[in-house]
Amino acid sequence: MSKPATRVLAVLELLQTHGQLSGRELALRLEVDGRTLRRYIAALEEIGVPVIAERGRYGGYKLVAGFKLPPMMFTDEETLAISLGLAAARGLGLADAGPALESAQAKLERVMPTALKPRLRALTERATLDLAPASPEGGAALVALATAAHAQQRVRLLYQAEGGEATERDVDPYGLVYRRGRWYLCGHCHLRRDLRTFRLDRIHEARPLPASFLRPADFDAARYLQQSFTDMQRAHPVDILLHTDLAAALSELGGHVGALTQQYDGVRLQTSTDSLRWFARQLAALPFEFSVRTPDALNEEIRECAARLLRAVPGVELPG
Repeated sequence: MSKPATRVLAVLELLQTHGQLSGRELALRLEVDGRTLRRYIAALEEIGVPVIAERGRYGGYKLVAGFKLPPMMFTDEETLAISLGLAAARGLGLADAGPALESAQAKLERVMPTALKPRLRALTERATLDLAPASPEGGAALVALATAAHAQQRVRLLYQAEGGEATERDVDPYGLVYRRGRWYLCGHCHLRRDLRTFRLDRIHEARPLPASFLRPADFDAARYLQQSFTDMQRAHPVDILLHTDLAAALSELGGHVGALTQQYDGVRLQTSTDSLRWFARQLAALPFEFSVRTPDALNEEIRECAARLLRAVPGVELPG
C-alpha cells in the first residue's frame, strides 16, 4: 500500500479514536502540511467516509455522528506484523490457543490483498521462530491473571509449591513474564508478606477477590524475575573472570546466568549452580577465555570436560 494511502487510513483511525481533532493536530501527527491534510480528507470523502469540518477556535475534523465504519483495514506492513505475531503466539504452544490462532489467521488471509499473499507465505514458511513451547498447564490461568494484573485486582491462588502441599495465597498480581518455556506471575504475596514469583503450571486455581491494590509505579516484572533467579541460593557459589568485555559477555550469556560486572581485567561473573559438571559444559561453550576464582572443584570438572572432548578426537593422546 502506498504511503499516501497509508496516511489516509491513519486519518480515519485518528478520527475514530479521538472523535475530533483540529487540522493542526492532525497535520502534526501525520507530519504533513495543511494542504496535504485536506487532500487526505477529500480522499476519505471520495470513498464514502463522511467527514465534518468545523471552523472556529474549537473547530476541527470529525466523523458524522452515527456513521458505521467499515471493517478494520490494515496496511500491508500491519498485516505482516499481525501474521508474525500469530506465528509467535503459535510457537508458545499454549493450551486451547491453537483453534483461535488458526481461525484468526484464516480470517486475515480471506481479506488480505492477493498481491500480499506471496509475501505472507514467504514469511510463514521460511521464517522460523525458535521459541520454547510453554507448559500446557497454567494456560487457563494466564488470561485471568493478566486481566487481574491490568485491573490491579487481588486474586486468591491455590498454589502447589515444589515438594510441598498446595496452599491458598492472596496475591496482588503485578505482572506476568514468559521465560524459557514457562509463564511466571510476579506480585505481592500476603501469606509471605513479600514479593514472590509463582509458576503458572503450579497454580491449580485463580479466583479474583473483591479487593484492589496499587502496583508500584516503577515495578518491572521481567527485571524482578531475573533478579530473583540471580539471588536464588544454590549448592555451589561460583566466581569467574571472563576475559572479554561486558558487551560480549552479555551477548553470549544474555544476562540470565548471574551478575556481570565490568572490571579492568575482564568481566566478573558471580552466580551459583547445583551442578558443577553442567556449569563446566556451559563455560566450555564460550568463545572467549576465562579463569575460575572459586570453587576449585569447578576446575576439576572443566579438566574432565576437556579430557572427554579430546578422547573424541582420533589420534589425540591425553597427557599421562
